[in-house]
Amino acid sequence: MKLSILMPVYNEVNTVATVIKRVLDVHYPCDVELVVVDDGSRDGTAEVLTQFDDPRVIVHTHVGNRGKGAAVRTASKIATGTHVVMCDADLEYAPEDLPALVRPVLAGEAEVVFGTRTFGSHTAYSFWYVLGNKAVTLFANALFDSWISDLETCFKLMPLPTYRELDVRSKGFGMEAEVTGKLLKRGLRPYEVPISYRARSRDEGKKLTWRDGVEALWILLKIRLAG
Repeated sequence: MKLSILMPVYNEVNTVATVIKRVLDVHYPCDVELVVVDDGSRDGTAEVLTQFDDPRVIVHTHVGNRGKGAAVRTASKIATGTHVVMCDADLEYAPEDLPALVRPVLAGEAEVVFGTRTFGSHTAYSFWYVLGNKAVTLFANALFDSWISDLETCFKLMPLPTYRELDVRSKGFGMEAEVTGKLLKRGLRPYEVPISYRARSRDEGKKLTWRDGVEALWILLKIRLAG
């Protein structure tokens, strides 16, 4: 098994160096590569990325901003691993949790693994953010007769061919709903493992809004009704 960690980056000059270092410092039970796609950053992120001289790191740059989904799509085309997992560059997720997603695959217990967040008073961004996440997840469970805990989690691990076959077209944050909806429609129920999480505030750079939640509902419904 070789794990390709796909990292979309947009204007994360304050966190990207720390995240990349933490990703590379983790002890993985398999070979890894880190595919970073700078999605048209304008804040100095590109300059920070030139500092990394590690054979495990591949950096690709979009000339303009295309969105998270587009950046992950590019990264998945570059990846050379047997499996992929997404990892944001904003420090909301702990790279140290990634090996926990790998172990069920190595043990032959799972094909797809999600890292499930538990929201607490010191980790959640707001009441409405958590409620929105739970509402979108509940909607997906009802549509696909499933029971998953966290549709919007960034940590989604699966075989690289599976991700490519999903043909994810959502350019922005809607990719999370599209990936999950298409997996569930195929009958691929993710194995869930608990992960840590710390939401950042708007002042710290949080980009997700209520519009992304509405878009997620629409994407799930389209997938369910598609032939």
